[in-house]
Amino acid sequence: MSRVAIVEDHERLADMVRRALAGVGVEADLFRSVSEATLGVSRADYAVLIIDRGLPDGDGLSFLRTLRAAGRMTPCLILTARDALRDRVDGLESGADDYVTKPFAMSELVARVRTLMRRPVALTALVASFAGVTIDPGTREMRCSELSALLAPAELQVMLCLIEAAGRTVRHGALEHAAWGFGEAVTPNALEVTVHRLRKKLAAIRANARLVNLRGSGFALEPTSESAIASIR
Repeated sequence: MSRVAIVEDHERLADMVRRALAGVGVEADLFRSVSEATLGVSRADYAVLIIDRGLPDGDGLSFLRTLRAAGRMTPCLILTARDALRDRVDGLESGADDYVTKPFAMSELVARVRTLMRRPVALTALVASFAGVTIDPGTREMRCSELSALLAPAELQVMLCLIEAAGRTVRHGALEHAAWGFGEAVTPNALEVTVHRLRKKLAAIRANARLVNLRGSGFALEPTSESAIASIR
């Protein structure tokens, strides 16, 4: 999963963080309260949680402690205006993996999020490969040998999910969430249109893989030659 969750009630700051992450190919869902975030994380998995301490209906650290007590070990970065040593210690003892004090540079926040996304629990690589196809989220490029194609944001997230699955079927709902999240209205055939475009781009770069539709289940990226299969062993 390459999508992150931002739990921040300051609308402008949350949008700035979302746009900074989108600039390196990481899409995000925005939640403005503990109650919204609780529902969100119950419906989907995230690569990283970015949680503000001061939320309208509770403390971000209390929310994090609840998640950890329930066995959710998703990497978490805490945002706060409190810079005392005791506050940082409280954050780490509550299960946070990193701690950023406001105000902060967006480039630093993005770098810290990308570092957390390397954690094994997130199962997310910054450059992903399968069956000879490589995806670079930073440039939004899909490559095979010397050929490449530029991916739209939704196409990028769908391909990252499929490559992470390594040939296994990914449910329609999981792909839709990865591409558009919970906050964006999606037309009924949006996923099919995205898959159609990805198939054309896979053909354009002469990939040894194809996107297959398993009716009623979802989609999978399937190697199409012995050389592709050998490359992923």
